[in-house]
Amino acid sequence: MSPAPAAPMTASALIAPGVEVPQLGLGVFQIDPDQVQPVVETALEVGYRHVDTAAAYNNEAGVGAALRAAGLPREEVFVTSKLRNGEQGYDAALRAAADTLDRLGLEQLDLYLIHWPNPAAGLWQETWRAFERLHAEGVVRAIGVSNFLPEHLRELAALAQVMPAVNQIELHPSHARADLVALQRELGVAVESYSPLGQGGDLEDPVIAAIAAELGATPAQVVLRWHIQHGYVVIPKTTSRDRLVENLDVGGLSLAPEQMARIDALERGHRIGNDPATFAISQIR
Repeated sequence: MSPAPAAPMTASALIAPGVEVPQLGLGVFQIDPDQVQPVVETALEVGYRHVDTAAAYNNEAGVGAALRAAGLPREEVFVTSKLRNGEQGYDAALRAAADTLDRLGLEQLDLYLIHWPNPAAGLWQETWRAFERLHAEGVVRAIGVSNFLPEHLRELAALAQVMPAVNQIELHPSHARADLVALQRELGVAVESYSPLGQGGDLEDPVIAAIAAELGATPAQVVLRWHIQHGYVVIPKTTSRDRLVENLDVGGLSLAPEQMARIDALERGHRIGNDPATFAISQIR
């Protein structure tokens, strides 16, 4: 079925004073370093203005090359990267941020995240102090975390001089994480969804298929619209030009309250990725 015509996604979310992020962006996790430049160039060509990468993805240099090739004004493209586990610690984080900027060919990051709490290492607290320094010095416009659980966020709220703008977490209809979302909203920490389609698994649910048929849309568009209407920032990953266009083309869709409720009801605690309470590998997500 061809998707119904829809306006391109142009909404943005205010995540920190003076810092707005396009609500729908491109995630480049697991895109090969040799492939990422043309994918990001295509994304920018079709209208994306938000790209999410990480040191651990080993493709920051390709993202930077795409930004230069596209020739867009720097302020038009929101760029996020993340600190790998093996570079946590105050001094190490400062060096890592400089290395990330060098690989991207940028003078400033829009958003910099601690990729994982890695609680066994016991370093994320001093890492956050380094992040606050980077923010104060203008090296990054906003700072945040990724994969932080409620206990990590509560501890961070007690020690932070600057609260995280974002917690980027695995979130999709079958792993909707209502308790964590509620805490983030209480603390003023924006929700950003990775693996937003359940790595494709949630698209096979009959409820999603039925709503897509009702709207004349694709299952992916329905799920992305569910994220958007919940107010989440969302970063689906694809290397296909057609799907890049499809994913971005959700601005004209609108899910009725009962359709949102039907998708909300798909929650079953189905985590796909690693457990943030224990994950400690330095190189990968």
